[in-house]
Amino acid sequence: MQQNEIEKESLLVRNLSKGNLLAFNTLYEKYSGRLYRFALGYLKSEAEAEELVQEVFTIIWEKRADLKEELSLKSFLFTIAFNIIRKHFRTKVYLSEYYKTGINDDLDMQTSQKITYDSLYQYITGLVNQLPGRRKEIFIKSRFEGHSIKQIAQELKISHKTVENQLTEALKFIRFNLNKDSIPAILFFILFISS
Repeated sequence: MQQNEIEKESLLVRNLSKGNLLAFNTLYEKYSGRLYRFALGYLKSEAEAEELVQEVFTIIWEKRADLKEELSLKSFLFTIAFNIIRKHFRTKVYLSEYYKTGINDDLDMQTSQKITYDSLYQYITGLVNQLPGRRKEIFIKSRFEGHSIKQIAQELKISHKTVENQLTEALKFIRFNLNKDSIPAILFFILFISS
């Protein structure tokens, strides 16, 4: 992210944390489409994807006062979406177990396809766990905890350049080891992790 973009995002977070509706609308315009496509890729339902987008932005609005200026909004938004989707599929697993009486084969089949998301999460986590210690720590802070490069550099007492280099190497490793036949894994990487 360019310095100018970082400054714009910091200002957006600052205004949003004060309850500025224009900042909220700006955030919605910028990310709602990407969140919708991300959700639709896994949920396979336009209605559920729309509900997820609304839920993410409701959470953002409710937590606005707690937002820190150095927060990476994109990572934060997609982390919330990611957790909602995981919860969604956990619920589907329980439903699947409940309906395994043979009465509702269609529901079971649809549910079993959706359950693959948990496998995907474990697959990506497995790749992240193969990263060297410091690189893994930086990657998790950036992509899963939503910390900015500046914040990570300060926390770990290292330069911005070191953080950027470690993230670049981590992304190269994950991209190289991604299963090319796994469309959900590739979609997850493009929308949630790569940029």
